[in-house]
Amino acid sequence: MNADIIVIGGGIAGLSAAARLSADAKVILLEMESATGYHASGRSAALIEQNYGAPSVQALNRASVGYLRDANGGYLTPRGLMIVASADEREAFQIDLGKMGVDEISVQEARDMVPVLERETLAFAGYHADAFDIDTDRLMQDFIRILKRNGGQVLTDRTVTAIRQEAGGWSVTAGAEYTAPTLVNAGGAWADLIAGIAGVTPLGIVPHRRSMARIKAPGGHDVGGWPMFFGVGETWYAKPDAGALIISPADEDATHPHDAFADDMTLAEGLARYQQFVAEPVTKPLATWAGLRSFAPDRTLVLGRDPEVPEFVWCAGQGGYGFQTAAAASLLLADLVAGRAPELDKTSVAALKPDRLRA
Repeated sequence: MNADIIVIGGGIAGLSAAARLSADAKVILLEMESATGYHASGRSAALIEQNYGAPSVQALNRASVGYLRDANGGYLTPRGLMIVASADEREAFQIDLGKMGVDEISVQEARDMVPVLERETLAFAGYHADAFDIDTDRLMQDFIRILKRNGGQVLTDRTVTAIRQEAGGWSVTAGAEYTAPTLVNAGGAWADLIAGIAGVTPLGIVPHRRSMARIKAPGGHDVGGWPMFFGVGETWYAKPDAGALIISPADEDATHPHDAFADDMTLAEGLARYQQFVAEPVTKPLATWAGLRSFAPDRTLVLGRDPEVPEFVWCAGQGGYGFQTAAAASLLLADLVAGRAPELDKTSVAALKPDRLRA
């Protein structure tokens, strides 16, 4: 099957890139699982906070928020973000305030928002209203609709077993044979593995496990209006979700590409850190799971043509920023592939290109 561009990977990175690229080219997207968004994209905390991440990530956040707010009726609902700290965490709390652009509030104001916070433990709190939940499923489905409307295809159950670069372009074996002049690597945790199969030098992209637990709403409270709340240094966080509460130890343990599952001991430690700040006892989790957040060595995204093999395009290293950056990252990628001048500022573009990791 022939195309102009083959995209490998059906998470939010691959779906958004394929949709943008399909405006100028015939695109085929190959996903190894039976459904798109199965791995990291299906296990995301689904929040956008523009001050989150490295400077280049923040630039993508700012460039994405308009699309997320306005496109197709919008994908955002207000959530808010709160940082909580004990008396002996004052210095770390002040660092987080500056880094995240959060305003300090009183302990009582924090408890008014999240009434289960433990009065005896909580000494400092900060709040930022400009954080929003993302309707991740609808965002992914809308990118699929754009791709298909432009004549592209999404093919699931297509595990890539061989990639060859020939005179006419790339030949990808994934059950059947697919050919295209340009190959986009949106393989998430498998990005370096895909590069190796293609004979392209890997970039050192490493997946890291993040464990999650869902518990019943503490004390039977209606948690729908609560903000997402963090311990200082992001040593744990809790986020309302469909009437329950998701809690994570915010772990980032380097691992290998696989269908991740939660580490029970790590999860227990995170739940214990959360428990220190809430008056209600932690109940038995309703469910536990884990996702893989994949980072390049400098912890920012890798977007653009490989400097050694320009027909091979990187769309990887999203870390925990995939959904909040997707709108702008995919537009940047499409501009770079098409040879157009990017809308994003030159400093950010340079910080995102794979060239920086080949020096």
